[in-house]
Amino acid sequence: MLRKNINIKVVLTLIVTGLVCINSIAQNNWNVPADKKIKNSYIKFDAASASQGEAIYTKNCASCHGNPGKNNSLKSLNPLPPDLAVTKSQQLTDGELFYILATGRSLMPAFKNVLSEDERWKVISYIRSFNKGYVQTISKFDPNKSKLVKIDIKYDAANHKMQVLAVANEKSGVVALKDAEIALFANRYFGRLQIDKSARTDKEGIANFIFPKDMPGDKKGIVELVVKINDENYGEIEYQKKMNVGIPTDKPALNEQRAIWNVLVKAPIWIIVLYTFGVLCFGAIMLYIFSILRKLFKSGKN
Repeated sequence: MLRKNINIKVVLTLIVTGLVCINSIAQNNWNVPADKKIKNSYIKFDAASASQGEAIYTKNCASCHGNPGKNNSLKSLNPLPPDLAVTKSQQLTDGELFYILATGRSLMPAFKNVLSEDERWKVISYIRSFNKGYVQTISKFDPNKSKLVKIDIKYDAANHKMQVLAVANEKSGVVALKDAEIALFANRYFGRLQIDKSARTDKEGIANFIFPKDMPGDKKGIVELVVKINDENYGEIEYQKKMNVGIPTDKPALNEQRAIWNVLVKAPIWIIVLYTFGVLCFGAIMLYIFSILRKLFKSGKN
């Protein structure tokens, strides 16, 4: 009976271990769509772009992935963030790296709404700087095409819906951006608040978002909205517009009040008092120590 129980425990342990291994393998393998794999950068990867990419990488990626080539990624995470200088990472295409960086998964956040397309390509430029055998294929995509895109926002107050229209003024006429990914944000004090989920435009270039009924605005109810569009033909476009769609809020801005995150002149009184008291105490202690040392020095002379 004891042997049977031991065998059951061994089998269960093997099953759990197997499931953990399978999950780890699955988490490390990305199912990147074929059309995304062949995507290339329109930015030339050189020393300048790599240097700019290093600054972006250090700020957004190094805390988990560590320094490329140093094998110092964050060991407490599961799956373990890969070292991006190793062969397995470098075997990924530029398109795969761009897709992974943009979409994220599991513990890795999606950076498509955090970093611009240019910034993401510069991060990849930095990653490629650790591959001496890498040869870049530059895309023929013209980023200036994004300037052809015109965006309009309309608000349906009765249904609390925000409608975004995206078209491009081509030489042949006005062209609707079909199946373009659109995200809508409201600018807040500490960043951007996403409104509803990301949506895709229909054949007329329209995407709809449910707008919160209780969105606070300024004294007049004005909210600054931000539209981010990602389109295969026109690239990444950002558009901002102030609209009277929020609840009028007659409250002082957070940076106008005394708070711990504000500048020194607007810090809370108790922090200023405590800081001043601490400095005075420290100064008094240092004076006391110097006076004792002075007495010891004099007594030593005598």
